[in-house]
Amino acid sequence: MFSLSNKTAVITGAGSGIGQAIAMLFARQGAHVEVLDLKLEAAQGTVEQIIAEGGSARAGAVDVADQAAVKGVFAEISSRVPSLDILVNNAGIAHIGTVLTTEEADLDKLYNVNIKGVYNCAQAAIDRMVPQGGGVILNMCSIAAQMGLADRFAYSMTKGAVLMMTYSMAKDFIKQGIRCNCICPARVHTPFVDGYLATTYPGREAEMFQKLSEAQPIGRMARPDEIAALALYLCSDEAGFVTGSSYPIDGGAVNLR
Repeated sequence: MFSLSNKTAVITGAGSGIGQAIAMLFARQGAHVEVLDLKLEAAQGTVEQIIAEGGSARAGAVDVADQAAVKGVFAEISSRVPSLDILVNNAGIAHIGTVLTTEEADLDKLYNVNIKGVYNCAQAAIDRMVPQGGGVILNMCSIAAQMGLADRFAYSMTKGAVLMMTYSMAKDFIKQGIRCNCICPARVHTPFVDGYLATTYPGREAEMFQKLSEAQPIGRMARPDEIAALALYLCSDEAGFVTGSSYPIDGGAVNLR
């Protein structure tokens, strides 16, 4: 079950964290993975791990907020692969602040990466999926699109948009054989979290890590591989009847508070 053999998957933000975990799992399941990241070295690091495990992957650098760059990368990928079967829109950035403390530049940056980036990559992928008869798009959303979170004004705005873009794309292209869903994680233990704790709470990292972990009713953060497992299901043929859906994976954060 959950084989991705003979499929090509494009995964953005795949140089670390959730994106890397998804890329590696998809490769283990037989997919050829196009590993995209803002930093080429990070993408290459993921590719090296995939190849070391016997998988197939290629690295590429792209700023998802740059439409011309995205179109160029997808055109180059399409020139090498027989089909573009899966797109995982994982690239994104976080921000902490209320409407009063969020600067205009912060709002613009969040919009460009988290909203426009999804739009750019989805447009480039769907443009290729329609003529080939279908494909799968998976967007990385957040529980911030489903509930009110303190100090996450701009971030929540962008994830709410991702949720609605997911529904819109699923509706618009269901007759063309394209499925579109999103995953809404709570806090996930990634290098970003470790960096945030080291920068914001120097000397108190362990204490604050425990506090952030306990914010989820289940008592811990998610692991990237747990998010990847859900991504695999949603991008596999076994999920062929699933489209226009949002999947919380949140340790009870939304319903059990």
